[in-house]
Amino acid sequence: MGMYHLSAEQLAFYDENGYLLLRNWIPRPMLERLQAAGQTWIASGLNASEADPHWPDYRFVERPTGSTMWRVDYLHNKGQAASLELLGSPQVLAVAESMCGPNFVPTYEAMVFKQEGDGAAVNWHQDAVHPRTHRIFNYDLYLDKSTSGGGALWVIPGSHMQPQDVCRVTEDYGWNVPGSIEVEMEPGDVLLHDVMVVHGSPHIEGNRLRRTIYYEFRAAEEIVQDGPWDRTWIDQRLRLVPLGLKRYARQYPTEEQFQWNISADFRPVMSEDEETELRVAHKVHMSGSYCSVGDAGKLKAAI
Repeated sequence: MGMYHLSAEQLAFYDENGYLLLRNWIPRPMLERLQAAGQTWIASGLNASEADPHWPDYRFVERPTGSTMWRVDYLHNKGQAASLELLGSPQVLAVAESMCGPNFVPTYEAMVFKQEGDGAAVNWHQDAVHPRTHRIFNYDLYLDKSTSGGGALWVIPGSHMQPQDVCRVTEDYGWNVPGSIEVEMEPGDVLLHDVMVVHGSPHIEGNRLRRTIYYEFRAAEEIVQDGPWDRTWIDQRLRLVPLGLKRYARQYPTEEQFQWNISADFRPVMSEDEETELRVAHKVHMSGSYCSVGDAGKLKAAI
C-alpha cells in the first residue's frame, strides 16, 4: 500500500457520512500546473465559437446579468497535460483503488467553477442515484479557496444511504438542514463525496473565482451490473489510465509512481490514436435527484 491509499478508519468515516476530506493532498508544483490549466480552459471557452470542435464541452448558463460560463467537460483533450498528469498520479489512483478496488473506472472529468462576481446558488441535490452495491464517488480537487460566506459547499452527512426528496428538504429547511455542515477548503485540498450525498451551496454576493476539478470513479463490476454503459464503453474509458500514468511519469519521474493492478478481464486494449482516447462521450447518464425552482410545492402536493 502506498502513502496515498486510504486507511480503514478513513473508509469507515466515508461510508458512514458520505464524504471525506483530504487536506493539502496535492503537491504545490502539480497544483500550480492545474491552476494554470484551469485559467486556459476558461479563456478557451470564453473565446470559442460554435465552429470550435470543443464548443459543446464549454457550458454556459443564463444569469440575471447575462450568459455566464460555469463548466468545462472532457478536460483531457483541451491541450493541457496537467489534467492527465493528475489522473495518473498516486494522489488520485491510490484513492480510486482504495474506494473501488483494482478495477476502478474514471467515468467523468470536468472543471466546475464560479467566476468572480457569480455567486449563484447550487441547490441541494444528489449527483446520481444507484442501487448502492458498490461505492461511486467524486474526487473534488479545489484549485481556489472556498470559505464560509464565500461559496463553500454544504453537505448533509448520512444522506447518501437512500434517495432523497431534495424538493421537500429545500422547502422544509432551506439551507438550515439539521446536521448539515459547511466544508471549507484550501487550494490543494480534496473532498471525496458519495454521488448520493445531498450537497449544495447557497447564493452569496461578491463571490471570487472558485474552481474545482471533478473526477468520478466507479468499479467496472458495478457498471457491468448496474449500467448505464456497456463493456465497450468501459474499455474506452479505462484507456485513459495508461495515458495518465505515462504523462505523470514524464512530468514527475522522481516521485512515487502508482502500480496499476487491474485484472486481466478489464485491462484495456490501447489504440494508436491518442486524440480519440482522450474524449469518450457519455450518450446516457445515471439519473440524480434535483429540484428546480418552483418544483418543491408541486412535489409536496403530489405526495
